[in-house]
Amino acid sequence: MNTEPEQGSHHDDSRRTFLKQSSLLTAMAFTPGPIVQAAAAQLDETVAAAFEKVPLKLEVNGVKHKLSVEPRTTLLDLLREQLHLTGTKKGCDYGQCGACTVHVDGQRINSCLTLAVMQEGRKITTIEGLANGDNLHPMQEAFVKHDGFQCGYCTPGQIMSAVACIREGHADSEGEIREFMSGNICRCGAYSNIVAAIQEVKNGGQKV
Repeated sequence: MNTEPEQGSHHDDSRRTFLKQSSLLTAMAFTPGPIVQAAAAQLDETVAAAFEKVPLKLEVNGVKHKLSVEPRTTLLDLLREQLHLTGTKKGCDYGQCGACTVHVDGQRINSCLTLAVMQEGRKITTIEGLANGDNLHPMQEAFVKHDGFQCGYCTPGQIMSAVACIREGHADSEGEIREFMSGNICRCGAYSNIVAAIQEVKNGGQKV
């Protein structure tokens, strides 16, 4: 039996394999080291993330959630990226601007400074959960009435802090309001209007 065709075919396959491997090695040799390292690091992070996720149960705006999150995920990122509640804004990401303010069990916090896994079993309220259906919360109405916002980026955090300010009993004077709202920065400078909105809600005796 003539085996020459088979030998030739085997030779061609081996040659193609050799050329592919040579091309790959050549490409890797000319690829900058940082790129190779970055690719390896990204792969490591992807694999690590799959193993590191932990279960988490919490209630957000009256809805109970069973989630799986990485231990390093902040509450802010969980709300925005997994639950798609983008009303809570990411400003400085260092707890200095207050744009990410939400309520946890009725207390205001900077969601960028707390890990999601720390909120196991707790009740979270974001700006999306403040209104009652189509009816705005009294503080939201007051902000609209007194033009308590311009660009609007800080407004969700301002409103959440304003509600907490009244609930905490720190809205008895303009000076007190300014002091206990000082953690919320308005780059547009609408502070006087924000104070007026808080004073109206406080003096109106409306439930917040």
